[in-house]
Amino acid sequence: MPKPLEGFRVLDLTQFYSGPWTTLLLAGLGAEVIKVNHPATGDVVAMGPPYAGPEGVSFHKQTEDDLGIAYLKRTRDKKSLTLNLKDPRGLDLFYRLVDEADVLVENFSVGVTERLKIDYETLEKRNPRLVYCSITAYGQSGPDARLKGYDAVTQAVSGLMNLTGFPDGPPTKAGSAIADSIGGTFAFSAITTALLHRERTGEGQWLDVSMVDCLLSLVFDEPMDCYEALGLPDRLGNRIMRLSPFNAYPASDGWLVIGSGTDEHWNNILRAVGRDELVGDPRYADLSGRITNNDEVDAVITEWTEKHTVEEALAELRRYDVICGPVHTIRDILAWPHLKARGMIEDLPHPTLGNLGEVKTAAFPLKFSKTPGGYEAPAPLSGLHNGEILGDLLGLSKEEIDRLKEDGVI
Repeated sequence: MPKPLEGFRVLDLTQFYSGPWTTLLLAGLGAEVIKVNHPATGDVVAMGPPYAGPEGVSFHKQTEDDLGIAYLKRTRDKKSLTLNLKDPRGLDLFYRLVDEADVLVENFSVGVTERLKIDYETLEKRNPRLVYCSITAYGQSGPDARLKGYDAVTQAVSGLMNLTGFPDGPPTKAGSAIADSIGGTFAFSAITTALLHRERTGEGQWLDVSMVDCLLSLVFDEPMDCYEALGLPDRLGNRIMRLSPFNAYPASDGWLVIGSGTDEHWNNILRAVGRDELVGDPRYADLSGRITNNDEVDAVITEWTEKHTVEEALAELRRYDVICGPVHTIRDILAWPHLKARGMIEDLPHPTLGNLGEVKTAAFPLKFSKTPGGYEAPAPLSGLHNGEILGDLLGLSKEEIDRLKEDGVI
């Protein structure tokens, strides 16, 4: 069964997480993704810990076969081409690739593509149908555009860190690199939309994706600008200030989250925890009252959850149609039958060693009824597809390719 993006060719000039996540999604939907790296350095993530290899998982490379686990996850279903863009011959080959490409994705700092002569203005003249996506921390315009930023910095400047944590604690970043992944997901959406526009008009375009903009659009959906006027602290822990109850509650052997969006939900919670006498109590009868008396609301629930295991609490709450769920550990996630049933946990393949057993990864997350996505090939070794791309696609002879390799161009 064909994948929806089969026939589209993507040049991937990205590193770290935001851009590789974008191109991983494109690859999962069938696009031919050609990852371009410098022949001397390769992908920096491939060389970074933790590593996986024949001796298992380690923070130190134990064999020549060891590769960074992040690289193994983020480079599935991609082809690897090594190319020195600072060499005129390498740049010329890259231009020829651009002529054959539908999409280019880069996450260099602002100004780098101009210095390398691979900026949108330059490449558009060669291929006006090219969809060119730039992912940066702050975007291509504005007074801070040339500042560099990692995920945690983006979480900080977007306001997310100031909102995350408990009122008496410090600003806290999210547990995963959520700014990178959200920026990369927005870029994926922008690229597929731009391809639709191109199919209708024949026009490519430049996509300016700022991780700060993307994260802010989600953070600011919450009325955080009103917190001060409402007398709320910036950080609310696991609460949602517009709802009550809504929190993480301790059980005898772990934690669970319980949420209530309506008065009916609240009454169901009361029945589940054996506090029927509080149904209709004017202190808690409506949402405003529960928000005002949230500490008392949480105390009612905590008194009950602490006496039960997570499994016992969930079973009773769900009997009353209460919306709730366990706080899963990574070990819990890997053993969760629901994810297994949906095919979401896969072995992580290594380019030379096969499946690594103890190392797992997430499958393609989007389910299509007629054009399903998915990952089939392992992350490639650096330069694995040089012959295929330069020979089959660009028509170079074996002798020409060998000479380029000897000269350090590939």
